[in-house]
Amino acid sequence: MNDRPETQTGAPQGAPVEPEAQEREAQEVEQDLAQLLAEAEAKRDEYLDIARRAQADFENYRKRMAAEVQAAALRGKAEVARGVVPVLDDLERALQAAGLDPEGDSDDPLAHGVLLVFRNLRETLGRSGIEVVDPKGEKFDPNFAEALSTVQVEGTEAGVVVEVMQKGYRFDGHLIRPAMVVVAA
Repeated sequence: MNDRPETQTGAPQGAPVEPEAQEREAQEVEQDLAQLLAEAEAKRDEYLDIARRAQADFENYRKRMAAEVQAAALRGKAEVARGVVPVLDDLERALQAAGLDPEGDSDDPLAHGVLLVFRNLRETLGRSGIEVVDPKGEKFDPNFAEALSTVQVEGTEAGVVVEVMQKGYRFDGHLIRPAMVVVAA
């Protein structure tokens, strides 16, 4: 056995090292480093790809949730409108039964108050995006009205709405309730 420590090349320490062996050893170290670097870069690219996909997935999720929240808000408003529209109809019928024009005025304080409530409710619905569908005098459109009957009317073209029995309403382009109409035959 030799008491001298050996170098990495296996030659005893202090022994002359051949330049070719040193060069070969340096090339092996460079190859090992290049391989480690390539593996590290591959892992980096893999993790970057995972991070980008996660970021894209989260962005898509955020957009989807925002759209769902907006849709839920619209559905909620439409549902409230469906509940309030009959109240508006009842107020209008009450005014007509009392002989009052919903667009007119009254000296009677109670009638005047009911007129104000009716107008305020109608204006509030309008500001919320709820539109009245009142097709009187227009060509019948089954997308916005439901024909209850047809009648012969002199001087009126067939298919024209001659009377609106109940106004319709739409919100955000969607029909809440169709108008109930009588159509000229």
